[in-house]
Amino acid sequence: MPVTQEQADWFADAFQKLVGNVEKAIVGKDEVIRLVLTAMVSDGHVLLEDFPGTGKTVLAKALANTLDGTNSRIQFTPDLLPSDVTGVQIFDQSKGRFTFHPGPIFASVVLADEINRASPKTQSALLEVMEEGVVTIDGQGHRVGAPFMVIATQNPVEQAGTYKLPEAQLDRFLIKTSLGYPDAATTVALLMDSQTRARASLVSPIITSETIVAMSALASEVFVDESVMGYLSAIVDATRRNKDILLGVSMRGALALARAVKTRAISKGRTYVTPDDVRDLAVPVFAHRLIVDPESEFAGVKAEDLISGVLVDIEPPVYRAA
Repeated sequence: MPVTQEQADWFADAFQKLVGNVEKAIVGKDEVIRLVLTAMVSDGHVLLEDFPGTGKTVLAKALANTLDGTNSRIQFTPDLLPSDVTGVQIFDQSKGRFTFHPGPIFASVVLADEINRASPKTQSALLEVMEEGVVTIDGQGHRVGAPFMVIATQNPVEQAGTYKLPEAQLDRFLIKTSLGYPDAATTVALLMDSQTRARASLVSPIITSETIVAMSALASEVFVDESVMGYLSAIVDATRRNKDILLGVSMRGALALARAVKTRAISKGRTYVTPDDVRDLAVPVFAHRLIVDPESEFAGVKAEDLISGVLVDIEPPVYRAA
């Protein structure tokens, strides 16, 4: 069923209230907050990579607090086991059988703090649940429910004792973004309010899990013209043919952007997707999925610049009035 303008207006209003609520904790980062909320409504996951002390954990906590659902935090360390994340079967003597005790992954919003500090074995425990929303223990599947979102953080500076996320893991994150340092005015405002230490506690729940699920279903019905999807496909194909890229965007990545642009459009009060929605989200959705040729990377070529270059080279479809 096509989305009506009235539904789009309701969605845009609810989305803006969510942004405003999270901004109580994260000041001056409107666009980053929009990206993270876009991922949540699009049934995706977010990777926050930034320097220490920029507010990655605060953002994740604030998002969890704005949702009237369950949330958990997993501090990833080298000795963390997969069962510490997913849960474990424990023998119940009174019942004479094994019972499943769910781990912290069973929550609406899961903060995976410093995810690259865990061993590859523990990181792989997230692959199934991030893709399918199911945890399989001893051959039995356990659904985590909806909404479900993993917000992972990692520090790009300190590499000692860390394990680089494999490509299959990165491909499961819908968006990768960073907060960066605040501007001068925001820095002064935060310093004046330095007595507030736990800024995420300023955020209180304003939306239910059921409403997020309803928003997600509504966003999936947003109209996309075939020419816009053709434009998206051309961008994906260009990444696979670029001489500076060893591994281009996967089909999973293309589908992720196709979902995200619908959420982007309706969050702005539109019932249809434009090429600008594709352009706005192409870098945060695609860049982390690329493997840049080592020689090009050594020469200073970055994945973000390659995506930006592709966007310049490919002509977007032109809107024509009926």
